[in-house]
Amino acid sequence: VQLQASGGGLVQPGGSLKLSCTASGSFASINSLAWYRQAPGKQRELVGIITLLGGTTYSDSVKGRFTISKDNAKNAWYLEMNSLKPEDTAVYYCKARAYTTNWYDFWGQGTQVTVSS
Repeated sequence: VQLQASGGGLVQPGGSLKLSCTASGSFASINSLAWYRQAPGKQRELVGIITLLGGTTYSDSVKGRFTISKDNAKNAWYLEMNSLKPEDTAVYYCKARAYTTNWYDFWGQGTQVTVSS
């Protein structure tokens, strides 16, 4: 399973950005897709997750500002980020739990988001 994250960039505080994560390769199902982020000098942290049935959970730091959605037909997931703050600056990664011969976690390569004026 290959995951491709894209959509990062430079945005001003208060602005918006939408990240995409697309899956390709051979897999039977993807049970969930999570977005993580890692800021310089910090540990990678969970931003939010969406399940196969569309249920979502978010970290407290992004709740109400970020929204995760998916397009099953395209094997694509999205992270819409609004009201961005400088502390949202990080490399954002997507991680899928996919079934190949068993359930495994697969990571995308990361996309940089910088929030700065």
